[in-house]
Amino acid sequence: MLDRHLWPAAALLALFVWAIPSPTAEKPVERPNVILFLIDDLGWTDLGCFGSDFYETPNIDRLAERGMRFTDAYAACTVCSPTRAAVLTGKYPARLHLTDWIAGHQRRNPKLLIPDWTQHLPLEEVTLAEALKPAGYATGHIGKWHLGDEPYYPEHQGFDLNIGGDHWGSPASYFWPYRQRASGKPVGRAVPLGGGKPGEYLTDRLTDEAIRFIDSHRDKPFFLYFAHYAVHAPLEAKKELIAHYQAKLDARKDSGGQQCPVYAAMIQSLDESVGRIVEELRKRKLDDRTVIVFTSDNGGLTLPQCGGRPVTSNAPLRAGKGSAYEGGVRVPLVVHWPGVTQPGSVCHAPVISIDLYPTILDIVGQAGTATHEPDGKSLVPLLRQTGPLGRDAIYWHYPHYHPGGATPYSAIRDGDYRLVEFHEDHRVELYRLSDDVGEKNDLAAAMPEKTQQLRRKLADWLKSVDAQMPTPNPDYDPSQATNPE
Repeated sequence: MLDRHLWPAAALLALFVWAIPSPTAEKPVERPNVILFLIDDLGWTDLGCFGSDFYETPNIDRLAERGMRFTDAYAACTVCSPTRAAVLTGKYPARLHLTDWIAGHQRRNPKLLIPDWTQHLPLEEVTLAEALKPAGYATGHIGKWHLGDEPYYPEHQGFDLNIGGDHWGSPASYFWPYRQRASGKPVGRAVPLGGGKPGEYLTDRLTDEAIRFIDSHRDKPFFLYFAHYAVHAPLEAKKELIAHYQAKLDARKDSGGQQCPVYAAMIQSLDESVGRIVEELRKRKLDDRTVIVFTSDNGGLTLPQCGGRPVTSNAPLRAGKGSAYEGGVRVPLVVHWPGVTQPGSVCHAPVISIDLYPTILDIVGQAGTATHEPDGKSLVPLLRQTGPLGRDAIYWHYPHYHPGGATPYSAIRDGDYRLVEFHEDHRVELYRLSDDVGEKNDLAAAMPEKTQQLRRKLADWLKSVDAQMPTPNPDYDPSQATNPE
């Protein structure tokens, strides 16, 4: 027993020992902020850092210089809504049965009838926002939603804030009040944004709202899903920017490739938006603990909607949005993870939209839920450059028709090879992308064993995800066939 004269000293020693932090005590986890830019219809070569010599994107290019650029990144679908669902859930659109833009195209007298597919993001799915909230994240959605009517809006899918998101897929106009053309004649519904003033541009206004969200939540971790309406049609931009690119186009010796001044101007406003967000992070001293992911929901639109000229060019890729080929699904992807991604690093591994869900959860140290198992793989080993993903193939399934050229198809990329199966006539095409990224040389007949191997693998995957298949139309009349509407 201690002598009573030693009690005060013993008590002080005990108090001192109690006050020293235990070496095994867990420190509070400082979780990084996450900003996910999902751009609408931005093509694979629509950025300077991805090869464009016409569009000017200095801010996005600097982001790529600070982080990792993925050369073989893919959207989960050739159109928007399925990719958005895939990003938010980490699941293939085929598994979700959400396989076309909502509400989709209708073809009169089709050879195949499309399945009864899901036209909303089910509330039962655990979105990225819902998965991050238990870790203390404030969650904000700004921009395009396009995943169902009001019961399925962002505020019912884990987002604390929804600015500008509803069931529509594009604005009637990019200028305030966002529902009328320059003539002043109303042409449709307005983007749900209060306030505004003459001359206000939608891309700028959404950026203002994003900055407000960042400023309001700078003292706690936040997840900002910034889904720009840009650069989707209608093609509208600021006059001074259009004039700049028209002059640039006039000075070019060739008239091929990317040649739409309005679209170029829209891309510049988008780039300025990214620059403003990055600058806000710097001003708030948040830049060293904010992960930025930048990507697109499908390939660039190549239809002649720019005064008779294509909206953009995805060359050297084949075709564009709404097609079964690389131009419809290969997209830019840039990830900047401060302190982790090596500046200017480039990754050539095939990755896809479903990978963003597990990647973000992995980055912030948040486990998923037992009831929600994503199809995607975390890209953290690629970002850290510590090893491969351990995945051999990625897949697509589009049992629909589209003006961009798609008829119902499924596809697989396995290593360097990409096989497309067209369901109208069960035709398959096989391409070796390592030396034929433009998909000009169909190898299906020359490589029958490889073709059958990938075809079986694709069929097994379709079965595993319970993919909905198109069915023969008993009333089909070839003489009355029409294009999609």
